[in-house]
Amino acid sequence: MLQDIADGIQKGLNGKSFDGSLKFDCGDEGVIVLADNTASTEDRETDCTIRISRENLSKLLTGKLNPMTGVALGKLKISGNMGVAMKLGQLLG
Repeated sequence: MLQDIADGIQKGLNGKSFDGSLKFDCGDEGVIVLADNTASTEDRETDCTIRISRENLSKLLTGKLNPMTGVALGKLKISGNMGVAMKLGQLLG
């Protein structure tokens, strides 16, 4: 469930700052938006959108899917501000 993933991201954000806004678009399953140092499942416009399945999002967040490999294999598609997407890597790392 996406709310559980959002809650986990929120815990990871504590004590860290994330500039910009980013959306994980999981299609029919919904979205997770990172903005203003919060993670929510409420859809809104963002600086960067990552289209990804819920299953691959879980793998990405747990380190089982390398972001560059995911892009190369078509498991995730990034649109918008690439700088924001790069910041996500630092945040998760």
